[in-house]
Amino acid sequence: MNGFSRRDALRAGSVLGAAGALAAVTPARAEPWTWSPQGSVAGSGDGYDPLTVWDPEADDVIASVIDRGEAPAVNDLLRGWTKNGQPLPAGLPNDLRDFMEYARQLPEWTDQGKLNTAVEFNKKRGLYLGVLYGLASGMMSNVIPKEAKAVYYSKGGQDLKDRIAKTAKLGYDIGANNAYGPGGEMVVTCVKTRMAHAGVRHLLPQSPHWTASAEEQIPISQNDIMVTWHSLPTTVMRHLTAWKVPIPAHESEAFLHSWQVAAHMLGVKDEYIPNSWEESNSQASQVLDPILQATPEGIALADRLLRLGVNLDLAILTKPILGSFTRFLLGDKIADDLHIGREVLWDPMLRLSWGPFIAVREGLLPIVPLAPDAYWLFDEFLRQFALVYLSQFDLPLNIQIPTMNRNMSVPPK
Repeated sequence: MNGFSRRDALRAGSVLGAAGALAAVTPARAEPWTWSPQGSVAGSGDGYDPLTVWDPEADDVIASVIDRGEAPAVNDLLRGWTKNGQPLPAGLPNDLRDFMEYARQLPEWTDQGKLNTAVEFNKKRGLYLGVLYGLASGMMSNVIPKEAKAVYYSKGGQDLKDRIAKTAKLGYDIGANNAYGPGGEMVVTCVKTRMAHAGVRHLLPQSPHWTASAEEQIPISQNDIMVTWHSLPTTVMRHLTAWKVPIPAHESEAFLHSWQVAAHMLGVKDEYIPNSWEESNSQASQVLDPILQATPEGIALADRLLRLGVNLDLAILTKPILGSFTRFLLGDKIADDLHIGREVLWDPMLRLSWGPFIAVREGLLPIVPLAPDAYWLFDEFLRQFALVYLSQFDLPLNIQIPTMNRNMSVPPK
């Protein structure tokens, strides 16, 4: 690779990690970082706190592209780059091309058999996954303080529907046929997202609104990416387990593997990627569970998320029902903190009937113990939510390198 080697990239990562640990440019967490890299896919590592590590492989290149004024032209060139097997378009700056050719390579530990099994798992559990990605993971992002603030003050907070569609694309692409193969789009989505993150890291510290509210000087650390990562696969599997959805061990392992590859492709160092669900839950208990807290930015984003279905001709996806599902999935404390009201019909119905409904859907119980009307309502909710989730792809989605922060004088959509 011209001017950019794996050894150089790893050296840069280690140097930045050490510098970050010494300079403490981000606030220390309540408890010291104790998760061992021995529980990672790498099996070893330097052990630096991921709060003090970012993505030097992408950051310098993207910052340079933005500062040279090349981001708009690059975004135009990359608009048609959508499939993993496509060559990069001609005309890209040399440093960016070198980085992208490097970044699009799957890790050496990728298991194609597991990726194939993950596709089958996603097909079988697609309705559940749509609701969990959209409501459990999506609403959880509003009580991840750093993420809520980064979204609210970045350009993504200005057009929330577009931002949601781009986030949903990650969950959609990872479950698609040939997700990481030449005809899939997951590699492209990850590389473009990684570059967008680098752009946010460069631009957001220039926002006086963000700097006035943020606890750190640089957003989207490796720790922050893994927090968001845990809000997706770890949270999904926790709910599927709690719902007693029967999942064969090899399918569970394959689902995890697809997200392990995704973390690597998003720029996370292998020493921070858990090698099992046990390790994933262990890491999440340190980096995700203790930090969930509402902020003014998160409350505003949550309200807008729950209102996105208002203009849709889908009667079940009302704000009260979406709020009730959020309460059911994330608990009373988070729902109360987000100012989500209680529902006298849906709250007890979900609490009492969702478990039997899942058992009926999975063939573990006959429909008799569950009222047919409630069964229909739940099944219709899953179906309609999946339709809305997939409808986001009617929009022309194009993940771009940002060129500006949110214009705080423009009302959000």
